[in-house]
Amino acid sequence: MEYTKPLPRINSDNREFWEGCRNHELRFQKCASCGHIRFPASYVCPKCLRKDFQWIVSAGIGKVYTYAVYHVAYHQGFLEDLPYVVAVVELQEGPRLLTNIVGCPPEEVSCEMPVTVVWKDATPDISLPMFRPL
Repeated sequence: MEYTKPLPRINSDNREFWEGCRNHELRFQKCASCGHIRFPASYVCPKCLRKDFQWIVSAGIGKVYTYAVYHVAYHQGFLEDLPYVVAVVELQEGPRLLTNIVGCPPEEVSCEMPVTVVWKDATPDISLPMFRPL
């Protein structure tokens, strides 16, 4: 079945992140100078302004930082999913990621709820990270 929802636009700035997702890995930049783990990727660390970094793979575990339950589909592709949860998940490593909470009724989602990553293989080239309760 064809994936009908919007897909990310992959470019040189986010390619490493999305290549990781295709392999079911959450990849983030870690500053080689101060250790800050950042998302989205950038050429300089927002904490110490150094340019040295490495890519790390997250454990994919975190907690719901904030969320909203959508009862209106603002894109036709989401119509069959109503109601659905859009959330900011704070990962154990520190970065926050805008995503969806799946695998539980929307009324059971809460802030601080522990979650783990699951993958939606949208196309052969794009896998989307989503989260479900632990």
